[in-house]
Amino acid sequence: MQFRQGHDHGITTITARPNRRAYGMGLGVILLDDVYPGFPGDVRNASAWPFPIQYEVVRGVDIHRLVVEKDKSPCLEPILETARTLEWMGCRGIAAECGYFAWFQREVAAAVNVPVFMSSLVQVPIAQALVGPRKVVGILVANAGHLADRHLSSVGISLGSNYVIGGAMDEGKCKEFDHLWTGGRRTDPPSAVYEKAEAEFLRVGTEFFRRHSNMGAMVLECTGFPPFARALQRIIDIPVFSWGTLLDYAWSAVVHRDYYGHV
Repeated sequence: MQFRQGHDHGITTITARPNRRAYGMGLGVILLDDVYPGFPGDVRNASAWPFPIQYEVVRGVDIHRLVVEKDKSPCLEPILETARTLEWMGCRGIAAECGYFAWFQREVAAAVNVPVFMSSLVQVPIAQALVGPRKVVGILVANAGHLADRHLSSVGISLGSNYVIGGAMDEGKCKEFDHLWTGGRRTDPPSAVYEKAEAEFLRVGTEFFRRHSNMGAMVLECTGFPPFARALQRIIDIPVFSWGTLLDYAWSAVVHRDYYGHV
């Protein structure tokens, strides 16, 4: 018996899309110019995603320049150039590796003609609408001290609305994440132990939840958090939004699924 891959009968003719070099592309992801690994579920690790991922490194923009430095203006042009390259390749949507790329959501969206998902934080207004005004949305970021109002307002979050912010890595609470990402604390080479990273993250995530009795949902900012999101949700038992939920949503929006069934 011969088996053949099913043919999409909606594709009857192929026509070049303006200025596109590749086809059947998925999401383009802007990567920081940094060398560190990611567990499956981390946006940096392509192996766990059920749709095509096209990476492009934004040259000269690393964690320190994007997250720590106050003047982020030198990052803008390299980021725009990288986004345009991904669009030129044929990617149907553009995302980024770090939640702090939220700073540039508006500029990138204005520079390309495909949907832009620069930060997991774009899900906060959705979460707020879902839980209602009497509950708060917990925003768990990597470092709370590096989060500015512009990160929030650039993705449509109303400042001072029903959200609370926590920093998972504040005060050295997640040493395994520091070993991967934090200058001066990275191992050589950068590495992390899954069980230790999970235990540290679950501790801070649970503590954050318990400090706010009216928390109705949690949004995880960092692209390194999704590997542990389900384990956290088992403990706190509320909706958890992450880069995983964002990329799944982004893919479903730019390549809508077909439906096969019967009546």
